Order: sequence, then C-alpha cells, then structure tokens
Amino acid sequence: MILTANASGAAWAARQGLVVLVVDVIDMSTSLEAALDEGAAAVFGASPDAARPPVPVDPAGVGRMAGERARALDTGVVVIAEPRTGTGEQRKAGIQKVLGGIAAAGARLEAVIPNLGASVAELADFKRRVVVAATGSGGVAFDAALTAGAPAVLAGTVARTRHKKGRDPAVAAATRAVAAAKNLHRGIAVVAASGNSMEDLLAAHYIYRLILELF
Repeated sequence: MILTANASGAAWAARQGLVVLVVDVIDMSTSLEAALDEGAAAVFGASPDAARPPVPVDPAGVGRMAGERARALDTGVVVIAEPRTGTGEQRKAGIQKVLGGIAAAGARLEAVIPNLGASVAELADFKRRVVVAATGSGGVAFDAALTAGAPAVLAGTVARTRHKKGRDPAVAAATRAVAAAKNLHRGIAVVAASGNSMEDLLAAHYIYRLILELF
C-alpha cells in the first residue's frame, strides 16, 4: 500500500496496477460519499474541460463509461460540477466533454448540480443513479487513474455526511478500498487529490493509517 498525491501520483499508482482511492475532502469525494449514502449505484470522477494536468485524462471517456453503466442499469446520470455558485449553464459549459460522453453512450442526463459536499444530498435524487463528479483536483485525479488503467478507482473522505459522522466516512472509504483490493488481488494507493491542500493530505494520511489499523 502507498500514499501519494495529485493526478500524477494517481496515474503512477494506476500504472502499477493498484486500486486507487482519491481523497478530495472539499468537496469532490465528500459529494460522492453523500451520493453513495443516498443510494447511488456507481460513482465516477472526471476532469473538467479546462484542466491541464501533467498526465493524460479522458473526460469524454469517463462520460461514456458512466453512461454505459447507467444504460446497463436502466437508470440516469447525475453530474456534479463547478463552479459551486453561478448558474447551471455555467457548470454545463465547463464540462462539455463529459456531457458529450454521456450523450454518446445514449444515457439519460438527469441533473447537473454544484459540488457542495454533503449538501448535494438535498439537490438531486441519487437512488440507483450513476454519478459523475466533473471537478478540479479530485475529478482530475480520478480521471487520470482511470485513463492510466487502474483496476478500480474509488473516492473517500473524512467529512461528515447526513448519514455518517465521526470516523464513519473514513471507515467506509477504507472498507471499500480493502474490499476492492481483495477482490482484485491488488494493492492500494491512497491519493490526496491535491498536494497543495492540507485537508486532502491529512485526510489521505488518516485513511491510510486506518487501513493499516483495521485490515
């Protein structure tokens, strides 16, 4: 198991065949944790159009993947995007590649909502939906890991949601990562979405230590 940071660290871990757990506390991974709490069938992260990380990303490909999963499950797609404030049209304008991929897969786009962490639970119906967080930092790192061929990419947080408090969110993330790693017979990389974000670094380290403690 390793602890690393940034899209470049996520891509490197993916190339080593590791299960990648992306930690972006404010707010991408917290938004996705809230979506899972509300019954989301699957969650993804994708890069916004303007992102220029030092490693390859493929937001259209992530959109297609999410759309294909939604069609297989006979459900729709909810997209979480930025800016947090502003209009829905502004959010859509920055994620045209993701939206194009969803459309190419023939999936139904149900909503595009702001990246507000736990509060997203109040903004859309997530039950059985496929969710894509097309955001900077966390979305870019998730996308980079998928594009580099990670066997599985997950998101985790330490922040509270409507249904989890204390260390429950971190335990949930650690449990998902370990389950995926055991199922795939792979190691785990815990990735702080941004090396410039102290909250991501501290949270990633906490989840890393929790995995060692519990498993």
